[in-house]
Amino acid sequence: MAPRASVKRYVRRQVMRAAYRTDLHRPLDPNLAVYGAYWNRGAACNPAAIHAKARELAPHIRGVWAVSSRHRDRMPPGVPYVIEGSRPYWRAMATATYLVNNSSFPGGFTKRPGQRYLQTHHGTPLKTMGLDQRAYPELARKADFAKILAHVGQWDFSLSANPHSTEVWDRVYPGSYQRLDLGYPRNDVYFTATAEDMAKIRAELGIHTGQTALLYAPTHRDYREGFVPDLDPEHLVRELGPDYVVLVRAHYFYGRSAEVGGTSTGRVLDVTAHPRVEELCLAADALITDYSSLTFDYACLDRPIVVHAPDWDTYRTTRGTYFDLLSGRPGDTPGAVTTTSDELVEVFRTGEWRSPASAALRTAFRERFCPYDDGRAAERVVRRFFAVPFAPPSR
Repeated sequence: MAPRASVKRYVRRQVMRAAYRTDLHRPLDPNLAVYGAYWNRGAACNPAAIHAKARELAPHIRGVWAVSSRHRDRMPPGVPYVIEGSRPYWRAMATATYLVNNSSFPGGFTKRPGQRYLQTHHGTPLKTMGLDQRAYPELARKADFAKILAHVGQWDFSLSANPHSTEVWDRVYPGSYQRLDLGYPRNDVYFTATAEDMAKIRAELGIHTGQTALLYAPTHRDYREGFVPDLDPEHLVRELGPDYVVLVRAHYFYGRSAEVGGTSTGRVLDVTAHPRVEELCLAADALITDYSSLTFDYACLDRPIVVHAPDWDTYRTTRGTYFDLLSGRPGDTPGAVTTTSDELVEVFRTGEWRSPASAALRTAFRERFCPYDDGRAAERVVRRFFAVPFAPPSR
C-alpha cells in the first residue's frame, strides 16, 4: 500500500489538473504574462530582462513568474510569482495571453488559441542540441525527442542571438514559429552598466582595488557526475600572486555550491549561488571557460577570454560540437587556449591572455556571435512580442 503522503500528493495533483481543465474554458487575460527560466529556478536570463523592460514599456502587462517551491527564495522582493503546481500556477498558465521561457514550463500545459509563446533559449549553441543529439547514443538514450518536438510545436516565436544560433535552431527545433533575430536581452547590461555599477559589484564580492578578477565558469559534462573542475583555482592564484582572485561559478545543474575546496589564500571565491551571472561577468577582468555559452555573452564586454579545455577530445566525442573552439581560427576561437594547468599559468604570466593576437581573435569572435547585441535587445523584443509601438522621434 502506498504511503499516505504519496496518496495525498497524487490526489492533490489530480485535483489541480481538474481545476486547470476548468480554467481552460475561462477567457484569456489580455494583460497577463507568465515568465519562466531554467525549469522554474527563478527570475533570470532573457526572460528576466524582458520582464524588466516590459514593466517599463508595457506597464499594463502584469508579469508573474512560475517558480518551483525549492527556488522561491531566489525571487527578488516585489516580483510576483506563483509556485509550480499550485492552484494559482495552473490558473495563470490557463489564462495568460503571453508566455515567456528560456527552457520549458515543467508539468505540461495545454497551449490555447490566442496564447503567444516566446522561446528565448539560454545560450548560443556550441554543443549539439535538439534533434542533433540523436547522433550521440548516450544523449539519445536520455532524450525524449517526441516530447521535444511537441514542445517546439507550442512556440510562436524563437529568439536568436546571432545568425549561427538561428541556423542551428531552425534545424534542431523544426517548427512553424517566427524567428526573432534581435539579440539577447540578458546581454543589454553589458552595454548599459557604468563604471560605478561595476565598482560596486566588485566591492560586494570582496575584490580589492587593483586586483585582477578571473571568472572561472565551466559547463556541465554529460559524461561524468558532479562538479569536477578541470583546474585547481587555489594553485592558480598561488602561482599568479596576490594581485589575482578567482571567482568559481559551477553550472546550475550542480546546485548552489561549487564546493571549491580549501581557500587558504582567501582569493578563491565560490560564486555559484550568486543570483546574477551577468554581475559576475561585469566584475571580472577576464573569463576562463571551456564550452560554456557564457563565452558568447562575455564577448560583448570585449574583455579577454581564455579557453581552458583539457578534455576537448572527450567532450566532442560524447556531446558533439558545431565548430572547433580550439582551432585558433578567427571566428571560432575567442582568445588564448590552454589544455594543462601549466599552460594556463603561463598564459597569464606572459601576458598572452591580453596580447594583440588574443584581442584580434576576440574581435572576430564578437563579430560572428554578437552582431545584434547593442544594449537595446530587450526593447526590441518587448515591442515585437507585446506589440508595443515605437515612440515617434522627438522634434
